[in-house]
Amino acid sequence: MRPGETTPRAVLACGEVRTCLLPARQALDSRSAAQLLGLRADERVLLSERPNLYGRSPDTLTGVDCPLPSSNGSRVRAVGTVTARASLTEGRVLQSSAYFRVPAAGPDHRRPWGHYLVRPGVVEPFGKLPREAVAQGLLGGGRHGELDVGLIADGLLTRLLRHPLLDQRPPLRSRPTRLRWVALPADPGDGPSIERFTLAEDELRTVRLRVPEGTRSAEVAGLCDDLALHDWLLTTVVRILDGIRLGSAPPPARPRPQGPDDLPAVVRALRPAVDHLLHLWMPRARVAGELAPLWDALEERPGFTRQWQTLVQRIRDQLTLHAIPSSHREVEPVP
Repeated sequence: MRPGETTPRAVLACGEVRTCLLPARQALDSRSAAQLLGLRADERVLLSERPNLYGRSPDTLTGVDCPLPSSNGSRVRAVGTVTARASLTEGRVLQSSAYFRVPAAGPDHRRPWGHYLVRPGVVEPFGKLPREAVAQGLLGGGRHGELDVGLIADGLLTRLLRHPLLDQRPPLRSRPTRLRWVALPADPGDGPSIERFTLAEDELRTVRLRVPEGTRSAEVAGLCDDLALHDWLLTTVVRILDGIRLGSAPPPARPRPQGPDDLPAVVRALRPAVDHLLHLWMPRARVAGELAPLWDALEERPGFTRQWQTLVQRIRDQLTLHAIPSSHREVEPVP
């Protein structure tokens, strides 16, 4: 960046997060996680063991030169770079995230790439940005040929899923989810807020945020990574419970189970959730302090942790029920 130049103030940020179960029979330890997430030779993987095992890759940049999506059909060409990164939680849940920020206005012609490379994660429009129309267009996904940050996140995830460390033998069935977000400036003096959180089709979630001026887009991306992780956990455990017949009569108890195939079907279905998922629930563990209050709104409505605790209790109740010998379960009522 030349002396006297500054990064333009952003009036819009956007990103997308892809979340999935790591396709490996065993969770990766710290050393293996560092190998998986080592996207750049010149930067180390960030590893943390408190409050849980977590690894995050270095940032990578993707150059873009294309129109921005807009809800009113206006064609706004933009040039810059999109930041992408990946993370692994407890060696088990893999996420890829891509995001960028946009200033209110940009030059009326394209500048040399060096101008954009010294502004990582900034995409500059040609002329004035129709902020509201572009925000709606970005949440809607846009059309072919327009900037699609989800494709960048998906490309990074696909690259990681092909890593030779992964044996492609996940311990349970699950589906990946997508969370697409936009963040607009809050009114002066207001704190951060969630204007809308929706569950759409095809495993897509959308979030529209308001954040105080000066909030770093990396911090907003971190919040949305955390939201995407816990939404994926909820979605996956709900599907596990929906896929089994709870309340049906358990089979007669066998003297001594000899292996996994000897366990009741309900226990076999629920055990992977206990072994690999239930200990991962830890909202806002790595969310910036000024954005952490947004989780309070999610806890109030729709009530993420309340739903999670209910699901966990249902799983524990089922496992307890199937641990009771059949002679104690099958008691005839006395007339």
